Amino acid sequence: MQLPRIGITLGDAAGIGPEILVKLLAHEKLGDLCIPVVVGDRRVVEQAQTLIGATLPLRAIEDPRQAAEPGTVYLVDLHNLTPEDYRFGEVSAATGRAAGEWIERATALALEGALDAIVTNPIHKESFVLGGYGRRYAGHTEMLAALTGTKSYCMMLACGALRVCHVTTHVSLLDALTRDIKRERILQVIRLADDACRRLGIERPAIGVAGVNPHASEDGLFGTEEQREIIPAIAEAQAAGITAEGPVPADTLFSKAKGGMYDAVVAMYHDQGHIPVKLAGFLYDHTSGTWEMHGVNVTLGLPIIRTSVDHGTAFDKAGKGIANHRSLLEALQYAAALTGRRAP
Repeated sequence: MQLPRIGITLGDAAGIGPEILVKLLAHEKLGDLCIPVVVGDRRVVEQAQTLIGATLPLRAIEDPRQAAEPGTVYLVDLHNLTPEDYRFGEVSAATGRAAGEWIERATALALEGALDAIVTNPIHKESFVLGGYGRRYAGHTEMLAALTGTKSYCMMLACGALRVCHVTTHVSLLDALTRDIKRERILQVIRLADDACRRLGIERPAIGVAGVNPHASEDGLFGTEEQREIIPAIAEAQAAGITAEGPVPADTLFSKAKGGMYDAVVAMYHDQGHIPVKLAGFLYDHTSGTWEMHGVNVTLGLPIIRTSVDHGTAFDKAGKGIANHRSLLEALQYAAALTGRRAP
């Protein structure tokens, strides 16, 4: 079985993206996982190599279909950013523009079939706006949906066996409750969660669906969203053969999922889903002021496979050589698993 070709973007170069990429490529054995194809600028990668004292033999290519040799690091070089254009830890239109161009190229290559999946490093929202992209897209997920012409999609955060799919993300809580948490959208996300689990090899996934109100409203005592929107969506999913349960009170749902009762969870709004995943995957050491972070962000519903790290640009760490590449490794592993193309 041919190894999947996976494109990896650099993210915002003023952050930790290039550093964790180079650490991943220098310290992890990827030869039985994938053929990595970096999408970025050679000069930015070389700066990151100097930062951590590593040397990677980069082979520049135009078409990733030329990437066929395991153990080789390939590079699609856009020649669009130099280290003189920015400073670590600072907002910059140059890095925002370059990050957007790297995403565009990687997405186009995946749509062409030249890449089997893409893994994205974090962007900085303010730099993205200054670079001309943030006015069009709220973030990575929305940009990828637009570039691929996708209407039905959602964000899934994963930390180990805890997988959380979101009905809403970057909207106000008021808008989520009054405008977006609707039966059709909830059903859509349940279906995406079920499909993602099946692609990961889970034959009959169990999907736990969160309530939005305290105690999932206690049969309408604390709200009506469960009765009006969530319960009908679950019933329709069940009628279609999906093992969906709920609405389950959110204060117990995630513990049940982490304990193995559910293969995926459907969360109704941003923080309802993000907090438990980051509690499971992020460890902060107050004494040293450092984070250990692991977890994966997956965009479900796209015609391409896309995963990402579950953390930001970490401007406070950038340029210091102390960033941890664990989440990036997990994102790469997740992308390889979703392709179904692994080494025999």
